[in-house]
Amino acid sequence: MAAEKQAAVTCIDVRRDFQDGSRVIKVLQGTNLTVYRGEFVAIVGASGSGKTTLLNLIGGLDTPTSGTILIDGDDITKLDDDEMSEVRRHKIGVLFQDQHLLPIFTALENVEVPMLLDNIPAKEREERAMKLLDTVLVSHRAQHMPHELSGGMRSRVALARALANDPAVLLCDEPTGDLDHKSGGEIIQLMSDLAKKQNRAVIAATHDPETARMADRILLLRDGVLVDELVSDFFKTSGIDVRTRRESRKKVEEETSV
Repeated sequence: MAAEKQAAVTCIDVRRDFQDGSRVIKVLQGTNLTVYRGEFVAIVGASGSGKTTLLNLIGGLDTPTSGTILIDGDDITKLDDDEMSEVRRHKIGVLFQDQHLLPIFTALENVEVPMLLDNIPAKEREERAMKLLDTVLVSHRAQHMPHELSGGMRSRVALARALANDPAVLLCDEPTGDLDHKSGGEIIQLMSDLAKKQNRAVIAATHDPETARMADRILLLRDGVLVDELVSDFFKTSGIDVRTRRESRKKVEEETSV
């Protein structure tokens, strides 16, 4: 019997409201989500639909109005600030669109930064950072400053930094937004490989149909709720055929039944 899949992220009836004067803005309205280790999930939706809000909640950077969020089995909605910091440091990696690399540090030193918080000895930090840079294929640029790197290389360094403390969950907010087509495709392929080869859960919020197409599942955030249907309609104007797994499987079944 195959080993049971391990859930890295579970959201149960998650709601997030924001107060705007006398008006309440309901961004998430009962969102449910399960992402397993080894799985790459893309979340798509219109601007302002709540994609970033959902990532912030999963990453412990915000607190839901109601609902439950489990990270690797831990209910983070019940944690205090110190406990949440521990979870973020050890179980969650984040790849931002604009990388946020420290300009006065080399690529190698940027990857080492998260390890400083765990008081990891300098030699071990350097060895781990070099291995991570090698994983994302930029170890030959380890001693370069961020301004000496291309956009694609900076994203690779940021990805290595997000993996510095071996997180169970990797969150990516518009990871290809500032990259050209080739560099963006390479980053997404790396993320997909990391999910499979390193048994991580990778969640990417994106407007890019090419990014979504490479995911194991595509979920559409619409009216504050995640759904896995009509995704191809969402991308219709791009002219790119992007289908959910359910739609792809249905097509295969229809073709094989003829």
